[in-house]
Amino acid sequence: MKPAEEYILKQPEPFKSILLDLQIVIETNFPEVDLQFKWKMPFYYLHEKPFCYLNPAKKKGYIDVGFYTNSELQKFNEFVISDNRKVVKSLRYKSVKEVNAEVLISVLQEAYNQTTKGFFGK
Repeated sequence: MKPAEEYILKQPEPFKSILLDLQIVIETNFPEVDLQFKWKMPFYYLHEKPFCYLNPAKKKGYIDVGFYTNSELQKFNEFVISDNRKVVKSLRYKSVKEVNAEVLISVLQEAYNQTTKGFFGK
C-alpha cells in the first residue's frame, strides 16, 4: 500500500470518507494521475507535474483540495478559495455530500490547463 493511501485510511471520520470520495472522483476522471505522499499529505501528480493535493484541516473541519493557478477560472470560480494566496487555490469540503464531482473535475482540469508549469513554477 502506498504511504498516501495508508495516510487516507488512518484519518478519523468524516475526513476519511471525504478523502476516499475525492480519491475516487480524481482517479476515475484523471486515470493517469500518480498518488504520492509529499509534504505530509496525499499529493497527485499528472504527467510528472503537481496536479493537486488533499489536505485535511482537522482543526478547521474541512478537506482542502489545493491546486495551482495564478488567474481566475472561467467556470465555477465562485467555489474557489484563495485565502489571500497568490498561487495556490483550493476547493473545501466539510462532508461527502458537499463534493460536487462536476465542479471538482472542471476546476482541476481548467487549473491544470492554465499552466504548463507546476506548483511554484517548477
